[in-house]
Amino acid sequence: MQEGERIQSKAARLRRIEHKLYNAPHGMRVVELAAACGVDRRTIYRDLQLLEDMGVPVWEDRGRYGINRQDYLSTVRLNLNETIALYFATRLLAHHSDEHNPHVVSALDKIAAAVPDEMISAHLARTAELIRQRPLRRTYIQTLEMITRAWADRRWVRLQYWAAGREHAEERTVAPYFLEVSRFEPASYLIGYDKLRQAIRTFKLERVQAAAILPEAYELPEDFDPHQWLAGSWGIMAEDEVEIRLAFSPAVARRVKESLWHRSQQVEDLPDGGCILTFRVGGIREIRSWVLSWGADVVVLAPDPLREEVASHARRMADLYLASSEVS
Repeated sequence: MQEGERIQSKAARLRRIEHKLYNAPHGMRVVELAAACGVDRRTIYRDLQLLEDMGVPVWEDRGRYGINRQDYLSTVRLNLNETIALYFATRLLAHHSDEHNPHVVSALDKIAAAVPDEMISAHLARTAELIRQRPLRRTYIQTLEMITRAWADRRWVRLQYWAAGREHAEERTVAPYFLEVSRFEPASYLIGYDKLRQAIRTFKLERVQAAAILPEAYELPEDFDPHQWLAGSWGIMAEDEVEIRLAFSPAVARRVKESLWHRSQQVEDLPDGGCILTFRVGGIREIRSWVLSWGADVVVLAPDPLREEVASHARRMADLYLASSEVS
């Protein structure tokens, strides 16, 4: 074997060990690492020492080795087009964040410092500064940190959760399965197994009053795929699917057809230049606000409950405007 090949193989093995340890919250034994890498235990011991010398925060406890995730720093190299893709993501993040998240700011500062292109770096730094100027809500940040750690370490978490429509917060014990952000509002959500309901439930992080990590570990079900679980939702809620049919006026038809609003959508052109948009989503709660945002340029054809809700909302709006015109 050539020297260059030997170094490359060693580098690949170090990356593999680092990856294995990072994704083993409870650590791994040297014999397990040796089997995974196809080398003897003495080589693994040397590799572990080398990782420590390189600054990787390796811990050891009674013969098991792991990585301290809190102190771990990853290294990512991006080409120009990948950097632009990341820039788009940060701009979306800036629009989505309605408060100062110090972890978001820190991440953006580091990315800006690492990007060689001065113009892109300056825009990333400016995005970080915009978020830094927003109000800081420490309770939310502490909750997010706690739930993030519980999710990463596969630990149950106890929440004091103030659900919508409740007068007081109630205690919920949850196994964190997935974290998601809303497409339509500045909000973050936890999807996990709720012991109280004995089912998978969704929790808005902004409604969590306090969170504590419990010592008990959980196993993520092999059949749980968060992307599949959310595939039928309009945003976050995974409820029974219903068929939505909306008729849009010619004034907005082109705008409607420019975007893929949902993976199941189908578009039918109308003779007058309008269009009908059809898709299947989980329930009508989340989509109602989006439908209302089109105002008089959309008519709900189905389902009847959504049509009735939108019509009722329109009547209430009309009554409010009539009443305000009489007052003025």
